Amino acid sequence: MKTILVCLCVSILSPLDFAAAATILITGSDRGLGLEFVRQYAARGDFVIATCRHPDRATELQALAGEKNNVAVEALDVSDDASIRALAIKYRGKPIDVLVNNAGVLGAHDDQTLGTFNRKGFADVMDVNAFAPLAITEAFRDNIASSRQKKVVAVTSGLGSIKLAGGMPKGPYYYRMSKAALNMGMQALGADLNSQNVSVAVVSPGVAETAMSTAFGAEYLGRKITAKPPAQSVAGMIAIIDKLDPSQGAKGILNFDGTISTW
Repeated sequence: MKTILVCLCVSILSPLDFAAAATILITGSDRGLGLEFVRQYAARGDFVIATCRHPDRATELQALAGEKNNVAVEALDVSDDASIRALAIKYRGKPIDVLVNNAGVLGAHDDQTLGTFNRKGFADVMDVNAFAPLAITEAFRDNIASSRQKKVVAVTSGLGSIKLAGGMPKGPYYYRMSKAALNMGMQALGADLNSQNVSVAVVSPGVAETAMSTAFGAEYLGRKITAKPPAQSVAGMIAIIDKLDPSQGAKGILNFDGTISTW
């Protein structure tokens, strides 16, 4: 009798747990904040579509997927339209509760300081940081609109706030411009998707310990930056995403610690 009861409980709880799980699509999932997003969403039972340019080289991500049956690793080059279309076709008709546009690049130091401006370097940074989130959201907008949560977020930076970083000397021009453009792009998406009850916002991790923040400190500040663990930043951003509604996206940059920075 005990064995029968145990089996019955499992058969009843499993479908309920599955129904409660959200589907999360994350770009740039092979390292840093993206990998931590995958780790935390998967740990709480959500189904994660973890994307990166070269899955065969994503050792940590593949190891995580090997341990978790709720992580699917997919190839996605956010700067390639054919790659975006291919993934959208593969997941056509599947509701996606949360799209996390995390992929981003700092850009080369020698391309974006006064005296070294480079047109191609500018285009590359703007493409990944500002245009790609628009293209990916456009490609998956039906998946998002058909889900329960209906959320689109993009990971931005305080360096994209004109008020906070506009007067910063010798900073990365293209990176700052791309994040300011990203903020505007997400605002525009929020206005267009509001009729479908889709929540759109930008979230900021603060200064997290990643390869990008390390490079920024070394190349632009000449020193190591005091940074927090990625796990802390991502946990804070997920808490914000969990509570996100259509009214919040226009308020400003939603920081991991619950504060809001002005545009």
